Amino acid sequence: MKLLTSFVSCCALLAFSVPVFANSFGTSAEAKAMLEKAVVAIKTDKAAALAKFSKGEDGFKDRDLYPFCGGPDGNFTAHPSLVGKSLKDLKDKAGKALGQEIYATAKEGVIGEVTYMWPRPGTADPVKKVSYVTKVGDQVCAVGYYE
Repeated sequence: MKLLTSFVSCCALLAFSVPVFANSFGTSAEAKAMLEKAVVAIKTDKAAALAKFSKGEDGFKDRDLYPFCGGPDGNFTAHPSLVGKSLKDLKDKAGKALGQEIYATAKEGVIGEVTYMWPRPGTADPVKKVSYVTKVGDQVCAVGYYE
């Protein structure tokens, strides 16, 4: 009986702790919704939108979700810390040409997906990350979530 009580207590503790952990990270649906919101913002006022994305303002930073964009020259035009650096030459932690794939996948009016290995914020070990990508005018934009 004592063993059963311990087991039930343990399971109850896990049931309550898992949702808290799960809510610490953005979901696929939230990432896609943020990208759709970013598209509207760029179409409304590109310069203001790119500034908001980089600063994480107006809902464009939610836990580990944020939009990032690159211009026609291949450089980041919006990112929390990489504006001006090359997006097109970016490689993931396994050496995959991530930036080139993002640019190749991005199509106006269509949301595509690019999968790569990237560490979660505050960690060093790469894990699977999926970014939704699209093109808006001369901007290639994405929002990624961790699986």
